Amino acid sequence: MKFSVVASDASKARAGTLTTDHGTIETPAFMPVGTHGVVKTVTPDELREAGVQVVLSNTYHLYLRPGSDLVRKMGGLHKFMGWDGPILTDSGGFQIVSLSELAKVSDEGVEFQSHLDGSRHFLTPELAVKIQEELGADIAMCLDEVVGYPVEKVSMESVVKRTLAWAKRCAQARTSKNMALFGIVQGGVFDDLRASCAASLVEMDFDGYAVGGLALGEPRDLTWQAVNVAGRALPWEKPRYLMGMGTPDDLLTGINYGMDLFDCVMPTRNARNGTLFTSRGKVSIKIAAHKEDPAPVDPECGCYTCRNFSRAYLRHLFVSGEMLGFRLNTIHNISYYTQLVSGARQAIVDGNFEEYLQAARGRWEESTG
Repeated sequence: MKFSVVASDASKARAGTLTTDHGTIETPAFMPVGTHGVVKTVTPDELREAGVQVVLSNTYHLYLRPGSDLVRKMGGLHKFMGWDGPILTDSGGFQIVSLSELAKVSDEGVEFQSHLDGSRHFLTPELAVKIQEELGADIAMCLDEVVGYPVEKVSMESVVKRTLAWAKRCAQARTSKNMALFGIVQGGVFDDLRASCAASLVEMDFDGYAVGGLALGEPRDLTWQAVNVAGRALPWEKPRYLMGMGTPDDLLTGINYGMDLFDCVMPTRNARNGTLFTSRGKVSIKIAAHKEDPAPVDPECGCYTCRNFSRAYLRHLFVSGEMLGFRLNTIHNISYYTQLVSGARQAIVDGNFEEYLQAARGRWEESTG
């Protein structure tokens, strides 16, 4: 993997290129979540048309079903899911803790019970790396410990200590020269722990770094303070990934703090629930106000959905429970996210990112009154 910054703004915002064996990602970039090796309801071709450059898949879920060994036998995740672009995989730690009430974390790893069949498993840092290598990921994440807010500082100190120990073991376990490995900065809302965790990971010299453990209940001002502290401690020449933060404003704020990669289930999950993101704010397509509306979801959007279908038709599909509605909504939301972020990238290159940021926020605020 190679990464370079090609332009930067007066703030911390930067535009870059991240090159992998499966293609180059122009950053900042948004990654749709393909939990089970598929972005729900849409095809790889539709992702490409929507402007997607890289997708995220879930180590935990693919390990349990169909199994990373099967994916490897089928030629790797790219071939298995028919996506020839870059793939980033998470380590599975967050899903284990969030989905398994009986998960037990120790210095050695995480013992957990499958949410599918109740079978018991034990995930170590070494196994997390092995699974991601079998999947054939372009970018893999170290196993880390994740806890929600609030948490006592003494407990977060233990989380950071364990996360760093696991990161070191992950680095030692990696055997693939073609798979980049990112360390994950933890530390909750404690500035000194965030800074020290980031500094320790930088000493291990990972290919890139992620900022994790946020948007888990903490006040938003503390979220961005943690991002700022972590970002200041990370090297300029390495890519930075802000994990799981997903409103449109989150993306632009994260870019403003110097983050390069983003992921969230929000655009796809909201699409299936009838909520669409637009340049004028959120639209609930299921409400009666759209019953006879001939306008596209967003007249400023050039996606397949907005080019071809009205709000009235999308509402009809949704209230009728038609699968095409979920699909068209998803195509639009993903397209909107990719357009928003690519527009931010161009603004950074042109030297007017602050104006782009304020204009987007102004349109959103105007729409909500």
